[in-house]
Amino acid sequence: MRHRKKGKILDRKKAPREMMLRNLASSILIYEKVKTTEAKAKAVRPMVEKLITASKGGDLVSRRKLIDTLPQKMAVKKAMEVLGKRYKERPGGYTRIVKLGVRQGDGAQVAQIELI
Repeated sequence: MRHRKKGKILDRKKAPREMMLRNLASSILIYEKVKTTEAKAKAVRPMVEKLITASKGGDLVSRRKLIDTLPQKMAVKKAMEVLGKRYKERPGGYTRIVKLGVRQGDGAQVAQIELI
């Protein structure tokens, strides 16, 4: 039974799944919109929200938290310098998921996750 188990497995083992979500989160922070499957977009949304909330702090502790999570240095830099200041007054809800339809090759539901 899977009672009270929140996370999605996404047909991967733990380490590759976590790395995939970390890479996707850094791509969202760098490019501000990414086209991916609907399941991956829903799985990465809480991570991106928490990273932006951490970057709003603007101090060394929040920078180190971002460095631990994000593999790309450019994503950390943009989150701290641009996104933290942009969302300073916003209390949450930094992302939007827009459904785009079905992918031609395998029929997967495709969505675009973007920063508001």
